[in-house]
Amino acid sequence: MKILIIEDEKIAADKLERQLKQLDPDFEVAEKIDSVIKAVDWLNNNEADLIFLDIHLSDGLSFTIFEEVEINTPIIFTTAYDAYAIQAFKLNSIDYLLKPINKGDLELALQKFHRLHGENSNQDYLHLIALLKGKEHAFQERFMVYTGEKIKSVNIQQVAYFFAEGKYVFLVDKDNKQFIIDFTLSKLQTLLDPNLFFRINRKFIIHIDAIHQMEPYSKARLKIDLTPPANQDVIVSIERSSEFKKWLNS
Repeated sequence: MKILIIEDEKIAADKLERQLKQLDPDFEVAEKIDSVIKAVDWLNNNEADLIFLDIHLSDGLSFTIFEEVEINTPIIFTTAYDAYAIQAFKLNSIDYLLKPINKGDLELALQKFHRLHGENSNQDYLHLIALLKGKEHAFQERFMVYTGEKIKSVNIQQVAYFFAEGKYVFLVDKDNKQFIIDFTLSKLQTLLDPNLFFRINRKFIIHIDAIHQMEPYSKARLKIDLTPPANQDVIVSIERSSEFKKWLNS
């Protein structure tokens, strides 16, 4: 398999090449490129079976490559932790690896590539670019909610967390008042500032200031005490535990 590495840190590029060779000696790294302009030139004249693409290159964001050349090759993005970028990747079902890349994660990404080979060729990378270029876009600032027969506005600064129960999604404010809102948790993930809110499991999205304390739970999970308290145990799922810890440290 012919692989292109677009990465401006030589040490990182060389390490990725070594890891690829360790996983499969037949992998061929066709080129290691460190800039947008060089990548555009190479892709206009060559092809690869898979591209590892760093977001930040020596001469700018790698997304500008897509504006210069049409790419139909599957891509695995590599990035230092960025909550907004990762959210955009997930919403678009695009593969990514957090730097520094470990061999286990790389192997899983390659397994997924082989499993879905050919299906990712039509990924809407231009839509991803639009999302990421709009990183500074205005996140949801308030929610209109019903209280009895009246409607009121809840400012985002008053929101402690959201939770799903049955067919409904509830907003809980800092005064422990609950309101039904007309959004799914998945939709809320696209509206909320990911630096402030995190979806810890299938049922809860929490504000960082709502965390009162945490304690270890079974199988490397965390149990969270929220302020105001929730009427059920609030557990960070196994799948989200690692990312949650990184979010707390970001």
